[in-house]
Amino acid sequence: MRVATTLSVLVLGAGGIGHAVVTNLESGIDRIDPFKDMKNRPAGGNGMNLLLVGTDGRDKITAAEKKKYRLGGAPCHCTDTIMLVHLSADKERASVVSLPRDSYAEIPEHRDATTGKEHAAHPVKLNAAYAEGGPNLTVRTVEHMTGVKIDHYLEVDFTSFMTTVDTLGGVKICTARPMKDSYTGLDLAAGPHELDGGQALQYVRSRHIDGAADLGRMQRQQKFMASLIKQATSSGVLLNPVRFREVASTMLKSVRADKGFGTEQMLELGQAMRGFSAASSEFTSVPMGNVAYQVKGIGSTVKWDARKSKQLFQALRDDKPLTVARPKQAPAKKVDVPPKQIRVQVYNGTLKDGLGSTVDTALHGTGFNTTRAPLTGPQRDVKHTLVTYDPRWDRSAKSLAAALPGAELKAVKGQGGTMKVTAGEDYRKVERVRAEEPDPGRFGAVKGDEVVCP
Repeated sequence: MRVATTLSVLVLGAGGIGHAVVTNLESGIDRIDPFKDMKNRPAGGNGMNLLLVGTDGRDKITAAEKKKYRLGGAPCHCTDTIMLVHLSADKERASVVSLPRDSYAEIPEHRDATTGKEHAAHPVKLNAAYAEGGPNLTVRTVEHMTGVKIDHYLEVDFTSFMTTVDTLGGVKICTARPMKDSYTGLDLAAGPHELDGGQALQYVRSRHIDGAADLGRMQRQQKFMASLIKQATSSGVLLNPVRFREVASTMLKSVRADKGFGTEQMLELGQAMRGFSAASSEFTSVPMGNVAYQVKGIGSTVKWDARKSKQLFQALRDDKPLTVARPKQAPAKKVDVPPKQIRVQVYNGTLKDGLGSTVDTALHGTGFNTTRAPLTGPQRDVKHTLVTYDPRWDRSAKSLAAALPGAELKAVKGQGGTMKVTAGEDYRKVERVRAEEPDPGRFGAVKGDEVVCP
């Protein structure tokens, strides 16, 4: 979520700016020591691991902004978002893993920083670690759960998120269907949108858009981060020292970071990431086993899949990519429903032998769940390709029609969940389509360029 702000700081530390400028910027960062007195930590691996934390701090937001963007109520003084970012040793890849805030966690024994009282290890939701012991306990808990050694800690609040987006001139996102959330005030029509800071905050906070709840929200947060990286690296900010200073200084005003993240680290990362782009990033969430794991006194939590999550964090320790190499393909239209979820029966509506098989094969190759048994249609003089569908599956029908340029849509009550495609004389080809969220690869990870606007 708002930690996208800090990721952009890394991108913007471009080498041509100079040591003096970055040193001056560093002086504006609020320093903390999240690693104080930590013992028995995991062994370090290759690359660099940063724990990026977004808190619900809203003290500097105006009353008008609170009302407009539905930011009322008291902050919980907890982590609203937690992401583990691994920067590869060759500085060519950033792997971002979202850790659900409601994850079942076992907090290590610790001393309360406020009262001095000793607490034994006990179960909580992950975001409660910050409330109990601040950054230090948050880092200890994440290291205990993942086995990944945290090298740096970066923390951002609501204010710095909004100002960062505004300073960059807004960020473009695309959605295949309307998005509305009465809790945050988000109201977006289908299509591309240029979001300002407040709208962006609504977008990444919304969790009442559909049944996906926090999982859907994490996916939108990841998509937004990829778009923010694309904006920061393609807007010319890196090549303009004056513009860079303006953007970076705005970003860093509300950032809290560990004492070891200083000038040299910013310059090193900036030099290495000059060629960074959305395609250089990859995003995923911790594999989940039980999304409604009940814990007495805590309620419903998210239990990680022990085996898959262990493999995921081992890949980070080994400095391995989370995505798999995919063959180069032509750009695909974005649709609402994934092709693999759409069942299709193809008919040949012409006198051209084999057209049914041609269309079935092409649709199947694009990902549609075709019957692989095309039939001869009742009419053999169909001029225009026709898609008939049950009105209850209208979203699927529109997604299918997007793959068939010029196809007509016709609703047929009671047809059922199978779409019927009658190939007409005007059939020319099947165009590639994909759902808004691409099919996940290894660990469910996707590359940044797969989720940004084309």
